[in-house]
Formats: sequence, C-alpha cells, structure tokens
Amino acid sequence: MIKEYLEIGQVVGTHGVRGEMRLNPWCDGPEFVKQFHTLYGDAQGNESVKVLSCRPHGNIVLLKIEGVTTVEQAQALRGKVLYMKRSDAHLPEGKWFVAELIGCHCVDADDNAKEYGTVADVASGAANDVWTVRTPRGDVLIPAIKDVVVRCDVARNVVYLRPLRGLFDED
Repeated sequence: MIKEYLEIGQVVGTHGVRGEMRLNPWCDGPEFVKQFHTLYGDAQGNESVKVLSCRPHGNIVLLKIEGVTTVEQAQALRGKVLYMKRSDAHLPEGKWFVAELIGCHCVDADDNAKEYGTVADVASGAANDVWTVRTPRGDVLIPAIKDVVVRCDVARNVVYLRPLRGLFDED
C-alpha cells in the first residue's frame, strides 16, 4: 500500500554543540537521506522541518535542521522518528519501499487465483533481499530475485510470484 510519508530514521543522539543530530537511517543507507531538503516529524506531514545539512558519518547521518541550534535542543529530539515525503524520493525502476511491501498479498504470476500469503518482513541479504511470506502453514522465506518476484503492484497491494519449486509445496 502506497503511503505518502514514510519513516526515514530515528534521532539517536547529538553531534557537537551547535544542534547537529545523529540520525540512524531506516532506509537504504546514509547516502539515501542526502536527497531530502525537507523532512517531517509526523506520519501525516504536518510537522515539516528544513534540512540545513546532511552528511553520512559511517552508518549514521549527521543532520542539522532549521530551528535546532544548541546541543540541548538536539538532545530533546533524541528518540524522535523522522519521515520523508514519498514523492520527494527518487527510486530506480523496479525498487520499492519496504513499508509499502509489508502486507502485500502474494499471488501466483501465472494463476492469480492462487494465493500464497502476505509479505511480513524484508531482510537484506548478501546477494539479494529475502522476504518473509506469512502463509496459513507458517512463514516462508523467498529470495527477492527477478525469477521469483515477477512484478510488484504496491498501489494494489499485490506481489506476483513465480516461486522456486518446493517453496510453497504442501507435504
């Protein structure tokens, strides 16, 4: 399901004394966060904040936002989840946000009447992502590769699969 505002990360601490914050990114990584000039303090987009600077620092982001000029103001935001506006994000073709995949119904690409379950989780693997599909018989891990994930239609909340033999077979 497509959401207009998605979680981008959480403020986990301060950096320096001039209001810079340490943001733990919940997205592809620190570099992804750099593309945003505005972030939001809520999932409805009511609390917009202008990004003054944003730079990767290891696996976190050092973030400076308008209105936060002291270490005390930055510390007060510790634990705060920040959101991005989906339309501000630039995703390559064939990429989706994890938050939009979670809950999608998985159906057979060749027989849409055959349902497998719903996407419950997405984990990053060394070679490819691995999706957890929740079925009536339990969770099934599937590789998120082109041969298996044929098409995603997050607007309709459906993923079309062509599973490898044995993944969803019943005993």
